[in-house]
Amino acid sequence: MPREKPEFEQKLVDVARVVRVVAGGRRFRFRTCVVIGNKKGKVGMGIAKGADVTGAVEKAVARAKKKLVQVPIVDGTIPHQIQVKYKSANVLLKPARQGAGIIAGGPVRAVMELAGIRDITSKMLGSANKVSNVQACILAFKKLRKPEEVAEARGKKVEELVPHKKVTKVTEVPEIKEPKAKPKKKVETKEIKEKSKKKAKTTEDK
Repeated sequence: MPREKPEFEQKLVDVARVVRVVAGGRRFRFRTCVVIGNKKGKVGMGIAKGADVTGAVEKAVARAKKKLVQVPIVDGTIPHQIQVKYKSANVLLKPARQGAGIIAGGPVRAVMELAGIRDITSKMLGSANKVSNVQACILAFKKLRKPEEVAEARGKKVEELVPHKKVTKVTEVPEIKEPKAKPKKKVETKEIKEKSKKKAKTTEDK
């Protein structure tokens, strides 16, 4: 029987070995940061520790499933620009035109791909800490609002907030008819002319 595809895809963003000092000595454990998502607008993040990496990853995935965030996606990108600061991390997210792709660093790129965003521009303006930047992205997703929500809150229509793009009319170019080729005149050579003259003389003599 073929295995069913899991509902959420996961990416391991960061692995670190941590130490706890006790009376008997030092105890080593692993801390993992995992991002999960279904590439359809749902994404979550989990941090967990374990005696080994696989155990820590399983714990992190279980915690991420409990903290899923719904991302408002409009035409493959985010509805508006947003900048969020979380601890020492500062992340700027900008919507991009269709076909631009994901312009982002390592941890931010993982979050965008699993969220299902196809076109976006981002910049990490603060710390390069992977965990803090992922947390900042999740916090930014929570603060995003769709045009419908803003219009409802302001008591306006969506068209007033997001005017439709003007569609330029495509003028049809008339077909250029090629001029008809004139019939070529028969160019008589000297030999043909002499032959025709001889024929005319023979007919007159007869």
